[in-house]
Amino acid sequence: MTGTKPTRNEALELFRKYNTSDSLYKHALSVEAVMRYMARKHGEDEEKWGVIGLIHDLDYEMYPDQHCTMTERIMRDEGWPEEYIRAVISHGYGICSDTEPVSLLERTLFAIDELTGLVTTSALVRPSRSILDMEARSVRKKWSDKRFAAGVDRSVIEKGAAMLGVDLGDLITDTIMGMREVAEEIGLKGNPVL
Repeated sequence: MTGTKPTRNEALELFRKYNTSDSLYKHALSVEAVMRYMARKHGEDEEKWGVIGLIHDLDYEMYPDQHCTMTERIMRDEGWPEEYIRAVISHGYGICSDTEPVSLLERTLFAIDELTGLVTTSALVRPSRSILDMEARSVRKKWSDKRFAAGVDRSVIEKGAAMLGVDLGDLITDTIMGMREVAEEIGLKGNPVL
């Protein structure tokens, strides 16, 4: 690592060292984009939030049974700052980590991680296959169908929204807005009806 503040390129290089899955890469880009969007919205450090979003699932492909545990070890070995490590570990709170999200950054990552998956799946079943013409109500329509995007834990998203003190619909809208910024890279540009 070149300095005390990891760069996006360093994060991407480290992520690619441990991950080859295209879907996991697109998920990382989605979370990064939403974190950057949310950082701007709250007047926070966009680069830091983005880098943490990008790297958050560092160990998931190689060490799914040790998710967050191996990330902590890898990031520490690579000399990452404690603040970054803590933020990444906290996204697994109650699932694979005991580190509770306390800062706005940590709570945001916790809240939007699962949600990006639900937004992605919702966009892919639209006739346009695009996030560019999708609104929060499209995601809300699918919310109670537990067979739809069955791997997405809605209770985690609800808990995250509560941690942030925001309405679930507003959180979904913010997630969509962030993901729109990388629609092409994540395969959700589709053929929007704008």
